[in-house]
Amino acid sequence: MAPSLRDWLPAGHLAWFVIDAVDELDLAAFYADYRADGHGRPAHDPALMVALIVYAFAVGERSLRKIERRCVEDVAFRVVAGNVAPDHSTTGRFIERHQERLEGLFVQVLELCARAGLVRAGRIAVDSTKIAANASGLANRSYEQIAKEIFEEAAAVNAAEDERFGDAQGDELPAELADPRTRKARLREAKRQLEAEWQAERQARQELLDRHAEHLARTGRRLTGRQPGEHDMSGDPPGRVNLTDRDSRPVKTPRGFIQGYNAHAVASEDQIILAAELTNRSSDGGMLEPLITIARAQLADIGLAAPGAALADAGYWSASQIQALSADGLTVLVPPDGHARSVGSAIKRGEIATRMRERLADPDGRELYRHRQTMIEPIFGHTKLNRRLERFKRRGLAACRTEWQLICATHNLLKLWRATTTPAA
Repeated sequence: MAPSLRDWLPAGHLAWFVIDAVDELDLAAFYADYRADGHGRPAHDPALMVALIVYAFAVGERSLRKIERRCVEDVAFRVVAGNVAPDHSTTGRFIERHQERLEGLFVQVLELCARAGLVRAGRIAVDSTKIAANASGLANRSYEQIAKEIFEEAAAVNAAEDERFGDAQGDELPAELADPRTRKARLREAKRQLEAEWQAERQARQELLDRHAEHLARTGRRLTGRQPGEHDMSGDPPGRVNLTDRDSRPVKTPRGFIQGYNAHAVASEDQIILAAELTNRSSDGGMLEPLITIARAQLADIGLAAPGAALADAGYWSASQIQALSADGLTVLVPPDGHARSVGSAIKRGEIATRMRERLADPDGRELYRHRQTMIEPIFGHTKLNRRLERFKRRGLAACRTEWQLICATHNLLKLWRATTTPAA
């Protein structure tokens, strides 16, 4: 092979673009986490590690072991990694150590796109997609099942100890107790999580009842809005928790339920992602205003004006949030009846829903809302099919949120690469 890495790939290759883009990013926060006095074991250069991770995510490679292997076998990966091959443990520890800093790359990449004139945010689109967790739905357990399995596990350990030691006490700590990663530890942690969530729900409901009672005693009138109904909060915690990824939940897709997360995105007219968020709730409800607020803040950070119109999928309908956003000067279009359970419930949605139906039935409103589908849905199709994001590699809501932010950041980087390397028509 040629002695210079510059001769290994053509000038317009994505690898060179990623290296140049990372040079433009502010990585001071990454470097601040390492010693500068030369003591200790030398670490891989943070800029090299960031470029390697960004390039791997851009080409749809998120398996740490496959990244390690491709740093040996793949010419492009060898160029990005400076002809060294960080092992999968090193790359994994770097991602875990710099989780929040890697999320922060999203805004910096968005700024690069804005400098290139790729961000037109006059109108934005809001939607979500469901992504499977690195866990099986068969690992879900209810509180009763967890308690039963803990007792069964304890009985099995006692039986094994009796067979091994007889009447003697035995000095060696059983492996089930010595290793915190065993099934028993996972069962106890899952049980503790269900109890904590149930206690928090009880406390929230009691605060709600106290607030209503205090208002009734003070004014003689009930609080406006929906009144709290009868709900039995005694007994064992309801619901189920996954033993493999305790933050993941069963989320509904057009093809049924999967064990996973709900990935949200806000996109511009040029299919640039302006904001990304991850939740473990199947419903999109309550996320409209938070997503638009994040998008507005990040547009302000890169010096762009706030959007004038927001087009959201029907699942984001929230009369109070639409009213608040509209009062702030934003045109919001969300179908009010897309997820209504019946015609009667759709009609009962109130005056705001009636005005929204009229606006969407108007030719101008219908023409404006028609753009939502072409602005954001191709992003999810491209990400899932072409970039192979069908399942998260990491576990836990925070870890999967970082993975989703990196996926969205590299989506924008790919848009920038194609815009700057494709010859004009």
